[in-house]
Amino acid sequence: MKFEKPAGSNPIDQLKVVGQPLNRIDGPLKTSGLAHYAYEWHSEAPDAAYGYVVGAPIAKGKITAIDTHAAKCAPGVLAVVTAERAGELGKGDKNTALLLAEGNIEHYHQAVALVVAETFEQARAAASLVQVQCQRAEGAYDLAAEKAAVTSAPEDQPDKRVGDFERAFAAAEVTLDAHYTTPDQSHTAMEPHASMARWTGDKLTVWTSNQMIDWCRTDLAATLNLPLENIRIISPYIGGGFGGKLFLRSDAVLAALGARAIQRPVKVMLPRPLIANNTTHRPATIQHIRIGTDHTGHITAIAHESWSGNLLDGTPETAVQQTELLYAGANRFTGLRLAQLDLPEGNAMRAPGEAPGLMALEIAIDEIAEKVGIDPVAFRILNDTQVDPAHPERFFSRRQLVECLHTGSERFGWHRRQAQPATVRDGRWLVGMGVAAGFRNNMVTTSGARVQLDASGIVTVETDMTDIGTGSYTILAQTAAEMMGVAIEQVVVRLGDSSFPVSAGSGGQWGANTSTSGVYAACVKLREAVAARLGFDAQTATFSDGRVHDGQHSASLASAAAEETISVEDSIEFGDLDQQFQQSTFAGHFVEVGVDVATGEVRVRRMLAVCAAGRILNPKTARSQVIGAMTMGLGGALMEELIVDKRLGFFVNHDMAGYEVPVHADIPEQEVIFLDDTDPISSPMKAKGVGELGLCGVSAAIVNAIYNATGVRVREYPVTLDKLLMGLPALA
Repeated sequence: MKFEKPAGSNPIDQLKVVGQPLNRIDGPLKTSGLAHYAYEWHSEAPDAAYGYVVGAPIAKGKITAIDTHAAKCAPGVLAVVTAERAGELGKGDKNTALLLAEGNIEHYHQAVALVVAETFEQARAAASLVQVQCQRAEGAYDLAAEKAAVTSAPEDQPDKRVGDFERAFAAAEVTLDAHYTTPDQSHTAMEPHASMARWTGDKLTVWTSNQMIDWCRTDLAATLNLPLENIRIISPYIGGGFGGKLFLRSDAVLAALGARAIQRPVKVMLPRPLIANNTTHRPATIQHIRIGTDHTGHITAIAHESWSGNLLDGTPETAVQQTELLYAGANRFTGLRLAQLDLPEGNAMRAPGEAPGLMALEIAIDEIAEKVGIDPVAFRILNDTQVDPAHPERFFSRRQLVECLHTGSERFGWHRRQAQPATVRDGRWLVGMGVAAGFRNNMVTTSGARVQLDASGIVTVETDMTDIGTGSYTILAQTAAEMMGVAIEQVVVRLGDSSFPVSAGSGGQWGANTSTSGVYAACVKLREAVAARLGFDAQTATFSDGRVHDGQHSASLASAAAEETISVEDSIEFGDLDQQFQQSTFAGHFVEVGVDVATGEVRVRRMLAVCAAGRILNPKTARSQVIGAMTMGLGGALMEELIVDKRLGFFVNHDMAGYEVPVHADIPEQEVIFLDDTDPISSPMKAKGVGELGLCGVSAAIVNAIYNATGVRVREYPVTLDKLLMGLPALA
């Protein structure tokens, strides 16, 4: 199905099932332990052996020798796989470094070997016996030290200019010129990276934890030099990914190599200390923001540059992209700078670009608002734009940022905020409020599905879409139920299998909107097939309560498949509406904090997110997405930071004892409001994404609240005690 013009009225608009706050249909399986994750397919491979990854002991250099003799002689060991034994390997398009080092070491803990044994404990013990001899090379590990040498944009990410920023900034009546930093961060999903591989002749099946089935399959085929049709990827349940499982990683490759070596299934799970350095992370940024306004607070000049680092051939953190669209201003400049660093690969982490970009931009907006003497909510509203500032002829399909801010202000009690910092006390706590705008672009991509109707009236949906804890099973079932006029209990959803039609996958906030649109397209075709079987006119037939109606005629839906199951496939293919209109999602984030006047301890007291993100397909699962994102924003503001050893080039705090994430005791009152925001430009579902929007801006709202509470302006994340103590008001 081609989606080339705005959606008109369609069966989804009935909202009998879609739009209802239904419980997740996969919930009982997960809470009872019956949902099989990647490491748990025991019935499929009762004889599985276990692999343990040996990581590179240096960050950069050459492998001169690998002594595996002692490991091979250890109890229970079945094989030791190295690049030499694995044979010729390729590299997937979406991998920056090799997933099994051959000669050169590209980053610390890059996989150099896999020990396979009868038990996990035997594999782990034997892995410690593998001796990897290396010749260390000098590397670059410090973004700040490399920043000065990087003055131009990457070839594929040129600077963007509108008007004459330098002249407008020099002439501005009020200016801000400031630098902000965000640290390296880890995805820290609950489920580690894990895979199980089994060969049947030259056919390979991999059960893995991966968000994008087709990407994983394609890159695994390229890495192993196998025909694509010889590989099957299965990933029906994923215990969190946040972008860290978008791409093929070493666990899947090494499980396949280990299984081929011993001719038995092999499981590989990356232990926590290996995940931070062996997989991907969010790169640190140094951001330079300049804003100029007139005396009334209208932005006349705005510039945002961001420096980040990555391996050779890696990509920058696109931290300036929201600044191109969020606020008005005739004179603009944005630019990305990429330093080559020899740290582990930097790549997508929940809301890449906008998440770290808004951590800086939304503090800067508060700072310039204060200089002008305007309330920070009012300043944002004053500088709203309904068009792409670089292309004024290009309107936003829907833009309700002002409504988000107005609604949030009223609900949160913003009028009680004191503009003068450090003036509100509650016992030993200094109390403050902060606000930030949330922004995330709406991305659409082709997504397919297969839909079947059987003689009992059961509708089955099959697509390689994944569920990373986001509720994909439920919203896809709701879509099919709405389209076919049946109860959700009459729908079966099967996900995460490369033998199913290729979907959008889970990532980038595009998953819900595009995957449901793919099911919508397949259901349109199924409705046509059902109508044809019944002799009805597909254009006028209606589907409701398990029946099909056409004028005076009516028949049960099941009767259409009485003689033979009806099975159809289709994909949603998007035209150029996303080029004609700017499609984005918006939020207003409001936070109240308390800061201990003596210790600097920060406690977030309450949080509110007001979101405008198209039609909300399931308010209950969408709310879960947003409060999870808000929690991640709290972690980014106050505690999450990978510490770099700048001498040896690795992340020191590479486990959950050293890398702190929020726990239940840190989570305050959280409220989420969804505005009515159906967007017919976006898709036939009139939906957008919301999961990443819930993060974008949250950290800045917290930091702005800390400033309002204490008068201490922090521009370096995370906001730890040492950055607050010296500036706190003196104890009376």
